[in-house]
Amino acid sequence: MAVVAVALPVAVVSTVAVSVSPSYAATIDTGAYYVLTSRHSGKAVDLFEWATHDGAPIVQWARNDLAVQQWQFVPVGNGYYQVRSRHSGKVLQVANAQDGAELTQQVAGSDTRQHFGVVDSDSGFVRLINRHSGKALDVWEWSTADGGRISQYTDTNGWNQQWQLHKIGSDVPPGAIVVAADGSGQHTTVQAAVNAAPSNSGAQVTIAIRPGSYRGVVSIPSNKTNLHLQGLGTGPSEVVIVENHSAGTTRPDGGTYGTVGSATMTVAGSGFTATNLTIANDFDEAANASQPGHQAVALHLNADRSVLRDVRLLGDQDTFLVGGNARSYVRNSYVEGTVDFIFGDGVAVMHSSQIHEKRATGGPITAARTPASRQYGFLFYRCNLTSSAAAGSSSLGRPWGPDAQVLYRESTLGAHIDTGQPWTNMSSNTWQNARFREYRNNGPGSGSGGNRPQLTDAQAADYTPQRYLAGTDGWNPVG
Repeated sequence: MAVVAVALPVAVVSTVAVSVSPSYAATIDTGAYYVLTSRHSGKAVDLFEWATHDGAPIVQWARNDLAVQQWQFVPVGNGYYQVRSRHSGKVLQVANAQDGAELTQQVAGSDTRQHFGVVDSDSGFVRLINRHSGKALDVWEWSTADGGRISQYTDTNGWNQQWQLHKIGSDVPPGAIVVAADGSGQHTTVQAAVNAAPSNSGAQVTIAIRPGSYRGVVSIPSNKTNLHLQGLGTGPSEVVIVENHSAGTTRPDGGTYGTVGSATMTVAGSGFTATNLTIANDFDEAANASQPGHQAVALHLNADRSVLRDVRLLGDQDTFLVGGNARSYVRNSYVEGTVDFIFGDGVAVMHSSQIHEKRATGGPITAARTPASRQYGFLFYRCNLTSSAAAGSSSLGRPWGPDAQVLYRESTLGAHIDTGQPWTNMSSNTWQNARFREYRNNGPGSGSGGNRPQLTDAQAADYTPQRYLAGTDGWNPVG
């Protein structure tokens, strides 16, 4: 929405009395999710950095309609609602009854600071009035910037207090190829939809996948360009593409799959994107301890200019293989595994994503094999590294190739990271000879010292997400 700059007289509306239920003409669909867009700035109410913890700040950000900007109105009685995040499951809450009190997310409870009335304003716009304070949600100090704070202020019906509710549905995008396990689409398997997609397309081709579990290998060859796999569920867990082959699993012809062949999904077509879905390999290494070859890839991404947003990659050992042809951008996503679960020769930028070590005994997160001729390999930018493993049991990575390049930048490192020795060797490849670096990390697993090489501020200017992905064509999916 464009920012409207015309100055108009503003009618002053008296503050809603705390003890009186608000009066509404607005109709809320409590089964739907909405993006709340400011009339003043055109930006959407957003959960900063995809946080899931209590107290995380609420800001405005350029509208992208991802789960972090989607909110559900949950009735609490007397015409009030809790406003619940689709991403975190937590609800909006004002800090106190004062003008300027900040808006955060908190676990849902009975506190009236979490209750909001939806009051009609000018045509197509509403105000959100807090039950505790009687004040309206407000873009603080009329900000138009990404990251501008959302607070509350005395209700004046100003444009910075007016919000447009954009309902988010599971409607199929125009022209999409529809996959539905129940037969309600054009295809019942993802692979059939891929096969039906036009070859060598210069425009994006959307494959819309209705909620369900889709078991079977998916292969997107190099001639299937610009494919977009879009899950139509209310979150990425509702559309699951899954198989359970491991490197040691016997194929129908009597051989074994090997690491590359174990992949649930293999993508070679350039311009690939995926949103709001899960790609999993549910081979259970613990249940098959006596079987050799526990590598079991969820996604083998070998496509240039590929983007994953709001995607889950689930596996044990070797979850995410980044092939040598890949320039890949993974944002607001979740990757879990046990050993070397992000690995390969290509370029991958993990941005504002959760990287989860699932093995109780910990393990190395990465195994990069970046060629010496390539400046960039893996970048973890503003990511959150988590695990339930014992403190100090995991490493940031080990070099699959002698010139491996990995950087953890401005990320939160959990206690499972070994602060004394966060990088380890692999075969004859030593971590000291690899290009392993950190920059301005935080959390209990962070630190500095001889075993933790750091970038200088000057060097860091060359190690941004944009620099990793630019290549020779200036590609910039970061924005």
